[in-house]
Order: sequence, then structure tokens, then C-alpha cells
Amino acid sequence: MNSHYPIQAKLKDKFIKIEKKVREIEEISNHEEQLQSIVKTYIEIFPVKNAHLYRYSPLGFIAEGLICLTEIDSINISTKRDDLRVAPGILSALQERRAKYYTGLDYIKQMGTRYIYSHESGLIVPITFNTVALGYIGTTDFRESPVFDEELLSLLTYYGKLVGRVIYSSMKEDDPGQLSNRELEIMRRISYGETTSDMADSMGISELTVKQYVKTALRKLGVQNRTHAVSELFRRGILS
Repeated sequence: MNSHYPIQAKLKDKFIKIEKKVREIEEISNHEEQLQSIVKTYIEIFPVKNAHLYRYSPLGFIAEGLICLTEIDSINISTKRDDLRVAPGILSALQERRAKYYTGLDYIKQMGTRYIYSHESGLIVPITFNTVALGYIGTTDFRESPVFDEELLSLLTYYGKLVGRVIYSSMKEDDPGQLSNRELEIMRRISYGETTSDMADSMGISELTVKQYVKTALRKLGVQNRTHAVSELFRRGILS
């Protein structure tokens, strides 16, 4: 008999348990309640005491706070907005799309001084859909002095992928209107750095028409300006 079989079977059971929990999250129709359930389930399944949920935009490397949940309290952190270039450890986890744990001197180097506070270690779990990082869960307080070996980190990475699929699906359902092919082309060209004049010349349309496409796209996306629109499309995985 294969001596590794009991270990493999136990690990498989853990993956199945995570899948079952995420299916329960998927059945929640309200988006805000889904986000609450994602962090609550995370604390229930893994040896952690808190969860800071952020969404992420690769345009500008910006992380925006959503929810902070502890074992006893829930806090709105929507006012938090950070450039992750000062926290290479978080950025690395997002770009590689796998969970990472830092401690000691490594934590100080990877997380940046504004993320350290009084903590000595940190866990970053990217929330992903296919090749796109939609956000992440950060943890700085743990239960039971856990060992973050490859097995536990792989389970955390898997959780991030599953809830990423749920979040992406929810975003599509909540979308008040999908962009037309022309509107999407305009947004893509904006992400390349093209001006209104550049787009009008290369697409053979007037600048007024370009501006109208932009205006319609902004309204559909529920954003205020071009930068925010492109950022939102990157976050949703529509642009990459």
C-alpha cells in the first residue's frame, strides 16, 4: 500500500470541505452579504483571527479596503486606499496568484512600514479569477501557532481561487450594462495611453463621437472618469 495515501486522502478531504463552504457562499444573492461570508468562512476554516478584505486594481497597483473581520467584530475599511508598490510582499502574492506567509525580518522587508504596526507576521491570500487578481485577504493575527507549510498555503490559494470565481460571477450579474464592442475598444485604447485625438484619427471617427462613447461607457460602469473606468475593467478581468 502507498504510504502517502492516508496523507493524500486527508488533503483531498480538506479541499472538498473548502468547496462545500464556497458553494454555500455562492448561494447568497446579496453581494455585500457574500463578501461578509467570504471573510467569515475564511476565519472559520483556517487558523486565523482576523481578515482584511481588499479589492485590487493593477492600474496604479492600488488596493481598496472593503471589510475587516475579527472573531468578535466587523469593521468597514472602505476609506483605506494603498499603493502596493510600497508592500512588495502583497504585490508578489497577487502577481504570482498564490498565498504567501511572512514572518520576522522577512515580514518587515516585504510588507512595508505602514503595514507592520505591532504585528510580527502576516498572511496574504490573493483572490483570483483565471489570470486576474481581483483582490486579497490579509491576516496579521493567528490561532494555534500554525505552521504555514506548502499544504496549508495551497489550501489558502485554492480558497482564493474559488471565492474569486464567486466574486467575478457576482460582478457580472450586478453589471448594469455590458459595454458594446466599440465602447470596449475605446476603453482599451485609453489603457494604452491614447488621447481622444489619437483615437479619432486611428478609428476614423470624430472626436465628438469618441467622447460620446467614453461618456456612455463611464455611465455603464458607474465611474467618474477614464482612469477609474480602465481600473474597473482591469479589476473585473475584462482588460488584461
